[in-house]
Amino acid sequence: MRLVFAGTPAAAVPTLRLLAAQHEIVAVVTRPDAPLGRKRILTPSPVAQEAEALGIPTIKAARLDDEATARIAALRPELGVIVAYGGLVREPLLSTPVHGWINLHFSLLPAWRGAAPVQRALIAGDAELGATVFQLVPELDAGDVHAERVFSVPDDATADAVLASLAVDGAGLTAEAVAAIADGSARPRPQRGEVTHAAKLGLADGLLSWHEPAEAVFARYRGVTSEPGAHTTIDGAPLKVRELARTQDADPLPPGELRGVKGGVLVGTGSAPLLLVQVQPAGKAAMAAADWFRGLRVPDGETVRLGEDAGRGEA
Repeated sequence: MRLVFAGTPAAAVPTLRLLAAQHEIVAVVTRPDAPLGRKRILTPSPVAQEAEALGIPTIKAARLDDEATARIAALRPELGVIVAYGGLVREPLLSTPVHGWINLHFSLLPAWRGAAPVQRALIAGDAELGATVFQLVPELDAGDVHAERVFSVPDDATADAVLASLAVDGAGLTAEAVAAIADGSARPRPQRGEVTHAAKLGLADGLLSWHEPAEAVFARYRGVTSEPGAHTTIDGAPLKVRELARTQDADPLPPGELRGVKGGVLVGTGSAPLLLVQVQPAGKAAMAAADWFRGLRVPDGETVRLGEDAGRGEA
């Protein structure tokens, strides 16, 4: 088939690569180059870089306006495929390809419609994660389902790891849906189940509340790692939590209180302690939590606690 592909982040690259090996991709639509790094150097998106490597022309557009629509229509695509492009497809572009557009979404729709499905599912503690390929319609993530699959995910995997896994598995799922549309065997079905929404994450979503039970704290850490990032405070200063782990058989600690142990630093929650493995203090590089804690030089008889209302006190 003659396809137009729209996507931006690394999670879209496996699907682009697989479809390019099976079909004719007449153009790749992606977001414009963005400033990255401390020097803010304009850098093409991962999808743009892959398209260049594959020799596919790109259309860089911040939104799919009349100009982008005209450029795509001139290529006469039979089907549009979108994976995390970062913008909405509206009419008349929605109907420009003969078979419309299909979208790979990283949730089991209708659960977690929206911008951050994996992150919100992890924060909510969902037992099942998966991917859905559906027909794009004007309503957000509401079209009929072409294919879906439940994927098993390690119960300590962060959003980054889950997205990387779903991106690879979802590529095959999308290729199956495209093949079915191509040979006329596609039979999409309406979505079934409760609708939930996955709003884009902001910095505030990464704040860890140590008064919550350990599983809730750990679920939030998983969902916000690495973006926007888990964080807390110590003596009023921000502290990024780069790596956090569950513990077994650790003695309870008051919420936010720290205790140095082999391999890291225990931090109390509303239930069992968790283990800080790697942190990043303000203005410094990421470091082992044990090294950071030793650098605090906590006097005997004093304790240190994390959180907005915490600091140093007597043991």
